[in-house]
Amino acid sequence: MAGKIKSRTLAKPARKTKRAAPARGRKSANNLVLVSTRKGAWLFHGDAARKNWRADGPHFLGQVINHLVLDPRDGKTLLAAASTGHLGPTMFRSTDLGRSWKEVTKPPAFHKAAAGEKGRTVKHTFWLTPAHANEPGVWYAGTSPQGLFRSEDGGQSWEAFSGLNDDPQYRAWMGTEQDGTPDGPKLHSIIVDPRDPRHLYFAMSSGGVHETTDGGRNWSPLVDGMAVVEGFDAKNLAFHDPHCVRLCPSDPNRLYQQNHCGIYRLDRPSKNWKRIGQTMPKEIGDVGFPMTVHPRDHNVAWVLPMDGQTVWPRTSIKGEPCIYGTRNGGKSWKRLAGGLPKTQAWWTVKRQAMAADGGDPVGLYFGTTSGELWMSRDEGEKWVCMAWHLPEIYAVETAALG
Repeated sequence: MAGKIKSRTLAKPARKTKRAAPARGRKSANNLVLVSTRKGAWLFHGDAARKNWRADGPHFLGQVINHLVLDPRDGKTLLAAASTGHLGPTMFRSTDLGRSWKEVTKPPAFHKAAAGEKGRTVKHTFWLTPAHANEPGVWYAGTSPQGLFRSEDGGQSWEAFSGLNDDPQYRAWMGTEQDGTPDGPKLHSIIVDPRDPRHLYFAMSSGGVHETTDGGRNWSPLVDGMAVVEGFDAKNLAFHDPHCVRLCPSDPNRLYQQNHCGIYRLDRPSKNWKRIGQTMPKEIGDVGFPMTVHPRDHNVAWVLPMDGQTVWPRTSIKGEPCIYGTRNGGKSWKRLAGGLPKTQAWWTVKRQAMAADGGDPVGLYFGTTSGELWMSRDEGEKWVCMAWHLPEIYAVETAALG
């Protein structure tokens, strides 16, 4: 189903809501927001001003879509990581911006265990990343339980990448299927250095951040400076829980991280993460899930803090949701809540559910587990709700269309 909507705040009277009849075709648009949910996926096509949006969806109604990504190298290929109920995890591919979909021939799967050994089964593919611009058709995927996979045929077939999945040391850091986040441990934040296709990062929840500079032959942990939950040994990588890692397109030597234990910045070639979240207001803290960065300014980043009390409510603090942004690399933070509910909004926003576009000023987007999709056209100063009553939102991505 496709329909046209105008972004607005929920506070406006319902009678002023403007919705068009279902679209007769998919017209080209300048902006694309890709939304993955517990019950399907949606594509929101926006004009250059990001004021008028056309909803295209649901795709895969009823299926869990963990991640939906457009290939920036051709601008038309979509990969959707799906879980099809009792049939298990799979992946779908479209080469025409979602007009048609085909299931891939070989989704990510762990090697069969040797006789007498306990094997692992992929529960879902959690993260998708297109490879370097000079490697058309190559993709990376992270799974739950934690595994790293690579496809060289546009996502049609996947193989374990670089031996990590069966490496004894990494298996120890990955923990068991019962460890980590409530819905299972995850390998995520797969990052490709835009200057070098052999230089990659990934993160594990739990298990730390890791780097290779030789195309996956060798990996090194990057956890210096990162805290762990009080009472646990920081030397044991299994206790490190990065939630989201982002590389700055404007300066690939800088990375930001939202962690179970704070907000961090890493400036290469240093290997020591600096905790920049300690400059956040004490009543807010620096715990959360999602993080995104400015595409042209490495000093600018945004987080959406969550309540990090001992029992971990994982909701907006005091029911007053807000974004915090830094424009100086984390030396200071500004509260950005214009247009957001002022009270009784107990949102949870997951680690993949916040994204920035390439506009000027930058547009920001986030989705809640209660099915609301929010956007800002001015880098977080003012927010409007562009879609509501969606299923639980798992991931939000953006793309620019010609």
